[in-house]
Amino acid sequence: MDSPAVIAHRGYAGVAPENTVAAAANAATNDETTMLEIDVQPAACGTPVVIHDERLEGDRTRDGRPLTDATGLVRETSLEEIRAARVLGTEETVPTLAELLEAIPETVGVNVELKNPGTADLRFGESLPVEDRDDRREVWTPFVERVIETCDAFDGELLFSSFCEGALAALREIAPRYAAATLVWDDLEAGLEIARRYDCEAIHPPRNAISGAPLADTEYAGFGAGEPEIDIIEEARAEGRTVNVWTAENWHQFEALAATGVDGIVADYPGLGTYASDQ
Repeated sequence: MDSPAVIAHRGYAGVAPENTVAAAANAATNDETTMLEIDVQPAACGTPVVIHDERLEGDRTRDGRPLTDATGLVRETSLEEIRAARVLGTEETVPTLAELLEAIPETVGVNVELKNPGTADLRFGESLPVEDRDDRREVWTPFVERVIETCDAFDGELLFSSFCEGALAALREIAPRYAAATLVWDDLEAGLEIARRYDCEAIHPPRNAISGAPLADTEYAGFGAGEPEIDIIEEARAEGRTVNVWTAENWHQFEALAATGVDGIVADYPGLGTYASDQ
């Protein structure tokens, strides 16, 4: 069995200030890293910036620390203020997407998660009824256009993912040349429906939604404990899609997920795959 690709979650958020240039650059130097995973959303001016939470201080703390030393909604904050915000008590700042891509080699792929187009109404994790799809695509289109304009300067592998169907709809209309992945939250059937609707190259389920893995007995990402009703690997493979699962936080989880035959594993720490493969 081939080893799964290792995808550095926010630049290995377990060992570095997440979604920063330093985290991404350091993760890219690790021989195990196949791809970086980063989150993008717009500043008040529409410029794509690399940050996960809706608010600069964070929607939750990281071991008691706010995400940055600034406050306020990212989408309502000026680019100057965002770029000056220090991340997790370090000297690292919130970068623009362009700054981060310029800092990494094109030998490492980048999974760009389309997090928020600048609105509180996301329709997160939903398979949309047909009458809502055009509207949600239009909501995302201006931001996705800015993201694609920036990413076109990067010659490495790019994969765009989102929990929001509108983001994938916009991507397919604007830049169908790029690979797409639907992120799954609490509903495997909805994830498969969206992947089929936009012919996504990949699907990204959470770690406890993989049939046959012991992690299915844990609650995570909106899923309760228990064996999934759908074998997402079997369904995806039958349709020619890769399966990248999130997020491994230790080598036990990585080993369990790798044993199921997934194609890629989003990991918080470097070295998880190396250690798991040695066991």
